[in-house]
Amino acid sequence: MAAAAACVLPLLMQLPSPLGLLVGGSAVAVAALSWRKPLHALVRLLLTLALLAAVIALSGSHFGRDTGCAILAAMLAMKPAETRGVRDARSLLGFALFAPFATFLLDQGPLSLLLGLAGVALALMALLRLTDIESGIRDATTTRARFGSVGRLVLLGLPLALAAFWLFPRLATPLWGVPERTLARTGLSDEMSPGDWIDLMADDTPALRVRFFGTTPPTSQMYWRGPVLSDFDGRTWSRSRRSTGLPPAAVTRADVLWDYQVEIEPTERRQMVALELPVEAPGDTRLGHDHELFSPRPLSSLTRWRMQSSPPETFEADLAGPLQQAALALPAGANPRTQALAARWRSDAGGDDQAIVRRAMQWIRSDFAYTLSTPLAGRHAADEFLFDQQEGFCEHFSSAFVILMRAAGIPARVVTGYVGGYRNPIGDYWLVRRSDAHAWAEVWLDGRGWVRVDPTAAVAPERIYDTLDDRRPGADSLFGRMLGGDASRLFNATDWLRQSWNQLVLGFDAERQSRLLRPLGIERLDGVRLGLLFGLAALSALLWMAWLSRRAERQRDPVLRAWHTLERRYRRLGLGRNPDEPAMTWAQRVADAGPGPADDLLRLSQRFSNWRYAGLDDHSARASRQLILSLRRHRPSPPHAASPGNGEHR
Repeated sequence: MAAAAACVLPLLMQLPSPLGLLVGGSAVAVAALSWRKPLHALVRLLLTLALLAAVIALSGSHFGRDTGCAILAAMLAMKPAETRGVRDARSLLGFALFAPFATFLLDQGPLSLLLGLAGVALALMALLRLTDIESGIRDATTTRARFGSVGRLVLLGLPLALAAFWLFPRLATPLWGVPERTLARTGLSDEMSPGDWIDLMADDTPALRVRFFGTTPPTSQMYWRGPVLSDFDGRTWSRSRRSTGLPPAAVTRADVLWDYQVEIEPTERRQMVALELPVEAPGDTRLGHDHELFSPRPLSSLTRWRMQSSPPETFEADLAGPLQQAALALPAGANPRTQALAARWRSDAGGDDQAIVRRAMQWIRSDFAYTLSTPLAGRHAADEFLFDQQEGFCEHFSSAFVILMRAAGIPARVVTGYVGGYRNPIGDYWLVRRSDAHAWAEVWLDGRGWVRVDPTAAVAPERIYDTLDDRRPGADSLFGRMLGGDASRLFNATDWLRQSWNQLVLGFDAERQSRLLRPLGIERLDGVRLGLLFGLAALSALLWMAWLSRRAERQRDPVLRAWHTLERRYRRLGLGRNPDEPAMTWAQRVADAGPGPADDLLRLSQRFSNWRYAGLDDHSARASRQLILSLRRHRPSPPHAASPGNGEHR
């Protein structure tokens, strides 16, 4: 049971918390109820159906990777209810071995690997124990011996596994896709409704890691551009369909160029993020009209991209009529107080759009505050935020600001993504977490095009750019509280280990494989060369496995091994010892046959018999070495060359 539980544990850790707790609790309950007496078949059926129904209800109506893995874990949780004998226990362990492999469909991190290996090792040890029990051997094999046996099995297969990982030709794209997860991770989406990001703001898991080459932008310029939302129905902002399929908008760039590599964690979406604004789309990605980046396939695993970005001087300075109308559209009759205020400001500004933007920012800076505790928005969300609450977070600020600008006749839209980041001094890279998700505004100004305006930063720049000490990673964790709020060193080390794992293991793709032998002067390996190298390495690994297997069959006791070697020498002369023949009887038979030195063999056989059976000889290390040396030195002579020996033959 413990071995099966160890196999399922890493899978449960990757399931959503409600699913993991449900399946884990069910497994403990079923094991306790069926410990002494098996459950009735009808009870098992009802429990199984109830657990499956609960899993499907928590997963939703769509079937994905997490749903399939949860069903597998649920079936394993019910398996102890029908485990009675050795055969059932072996079946339980056999099915449990599927759980660590299913874990890698959800996560390929080092912790999942270590827990999976531990579960597999315990399962193999348990299978060895079941084999002993089935053979009638109850206590002959110790736990240490079984652990050693499992270790030797791992040692046997390790070279072949490494050869397959490093040298087996990889495809740039898989032949088949991995089903998407039913329960997507929290992150950026194509829609935004003010107040919906509470869960995301509390999620400190990594979203991306960035390494800059050369100049590093200040955190106030680290705006990681994601979905651009232009359509508004009075409650929700969404991506505009009018710009779909249009080429990237014209951009005049500043002289600054940022060169960097970004590792994006899995999101199950095609949407990517890049520092504003990407110069071009990397690889096979696509750059949208609003300079959003899209992957050709869902990001179901860690991906690494080399990019270049540069801040714009002008961005779509000529805004087409339909796009301009879309950037001014507002639901009829909504937010009347905001509409009235915008009309008054438009009249006062005399056509100066920049003056309206400055006036709005001054008002927000002086009268508004940042907080995550806000009530749900009503029908007139902008009116409630601007005139009643005057408190909120980035969703409220950006949405209300864009509505105010549109009401004043200034094209505007909401942009979502991430902002800022945390520099890990170990490894010198930047970590952007999901809690760094942010929404800001873009307004279209004549002669400049789209200009970024961040009303939230005007109120709480410390919250946006991560300049406060209490925003350090790990400050609110259990270890952080135990260490007085400073767990940054521990966090830095663990995240650096994860980043290194991503670099060395998860990031080893077809491109890196083709450059594997570049340090040896081979610039690039094609598929044929990789296949030949893999064949050579695999053959070497198989020979290694055969040698170790043959070595493992040898007698472990060095005295017995030397004795068996001596027997083989006489077997070549046709005088081998019969399996049921005692040592002294065999030695006397050999002496009667004539190959010498007979007296020497009789004395050696007597010493061996005393050491092996009678317990009369000294079993010290020195005595054992002397006996081994004598057995190794003894050589038989053919019958015609036999001569009496006097002492041990050299």
